[in-house]
Amino acid sequence: MSEIKRNDQEIRRYEELEHLEKMGVNAYPYSFDISSTATNVKSNFKDEEEAPFIVSVAGRIMAIRRMGKASFFSILDSSGKIQIYFNQKLTPDKYDEIKLYDIGDIIGVKGSVFKTKTGEISVRAEEFELLCKSLKPLPIPKEETDEDGNVIIHDQFKDKELRYRKRYIDLIVNNNIRSTFVKRSKIISGMRRYFDDKGWMEVETPILQPLYGGASARPFVTHHNTLDVDMYMRIALELYLKRLIVGGFDGVYEISKNFRNEGMDRTHNPEFTMMEIYVAYKDYNWMMDMTEDLIRKLCMDANETYKIHFGDFDVDLEPKFEKAAWFDLVEKYTGMDLYNKSKEEIEKAAKQLGVDVEPGASAMKILDEIFGEKVEHHLIQPTFVIDYPLEMSPLAKKHRTKEGLVERFELFVAGAELANAFSELNDPRDQRERFIEQAKAKTDGDEEAMLLDEDFLNSLEIGMPPTAGLGIGIDRLVMLLTGQTSIRDVLFFPQMKPEK
Repeated sequence: MSEIKRNDQEIRRYEELEHLEKMGVNAYPYSFDISSTATNVKSNFKDEEEAPFIVSVAGRIMAIRRMGKASFFSILDSSGKIQIYFNQKLTPDKYDEIKLYDIGDIIGVKGSVFKTKTGEISVRAEEFELLCKSLKPLPIPKEETDEDGNVIIHDQFKDKELRYRKRYIDLIVNNNIRSTFVKRSKIISGMRRYFDDKGWMEVETPILQPLYGGASARPFVTHHNTLDVDMYMRIALELYLKRLIVGGFDGVYEISKNFRNEGMDRTHNPEFTMMEIYVAYKDYNWMMDMTEDLIRKLCMDANETYKIHFGDFDVDLEPKFEKAAWFDLVEKYTGMDLYNKSKEEIEKAAKQLGVDVEPGASAMKILDEIFGEKVEHHLIQPTFVIDYPLEMSPLAKKHRTKEGLVERFELFVAGAELANAFSELNDPRDQRERFIEQAKAKTDGDEEAMLLDEDFLNSLEIGMPPTAGLGIGIDRLVMLLTGQTSIRDVLFFPQMKPEK
């Protein structure tokens, strides 16, 4: 076994740990009773002369100032920072112990709260305990204030790749990172609350599936040893949730992980969080109104405003969302009317527009590429793109008045898709024909085309009521509502290439 290499700081910390243990200090105790957080201490402290305010707090040491027989530490807990005052007179038997404490160590402190001469609310350490000895140094940024009062930060932990790989360090040393994930939690819990209040039920459906479906994407494949069959990590929630509508539930939703074996960029991660909801006896018009209300409410809950700055854009979610037909937008931004055109005509249009398409791509795929390259980046303010071409939507109901279209909308904000919804196809004959067309597309080389799912068709033959369905990518929604332009900045642990 090769020898572990440690730098000078790590060697010193290991030596401190040995010294502490020789002093009889347990550097890794089992628990510590906490009565308050740093933020609560600061907000509840009034005047130490009225009555002693005794608290028990714990946190990670982020700064140390030693002054002989007195020391000031700054500790960080889940709510923020608070200053701790140590004095040899208060703890004469233990004061030598803190000389072996380092930035990064976690300590517990009990004592009275007071205000220093400089006006900083602090805790006077009357009892304290080492809760965890940190054996590796933290990359602590250093702050200074210039003559104009501007805060200048040095040695900031800002290498993006390292931050993503070592997110636990990122959360400790970069104060602003935590707020994004607090908002993410609020957004998800707010969405659940919205649906629960309307009486719709949260459910769970299989992640490992014998057939993948519900979207156009390449799956991850795994093998079940006991059954000796290949299985797929789900790419969407749709087909199982619709089975539950067939089973008699009026409204079901699921918030869960999906997996797609596709490229990675600022808006795509192979593992992502999705919400899908299906409500019986509704259509896509009703779903548009519900989606607008939901997004607006989640934004207000997270930000206390309807206005968002996202990248180069200022987005306002308060006005009524725009609606625009898919083919109308294509004609507006390309000058070409592609409605009811043949595959050959669509291929020719793509070539004229300079849109690259893979050999053997279906008409659906080509149309999707044209829209993605020529239209999407224009859709900055919230826009419902409605009435998609039938070829692009194998699970959506045919439009009730417009030939060759389906009742589908996608919500675009700041140039990116945020939500996708249908009046759900519930005619098993039509659905079978669509699946057969998808099978032909797969044979022609479209690796993302859907499979024919006989059990799902069987459920439609049992009978599914008119239904509206909606899918929202949680990661993209969080990106928008927190102003983060990369999906990696809203995932605790984004997928990364293995380190060499």
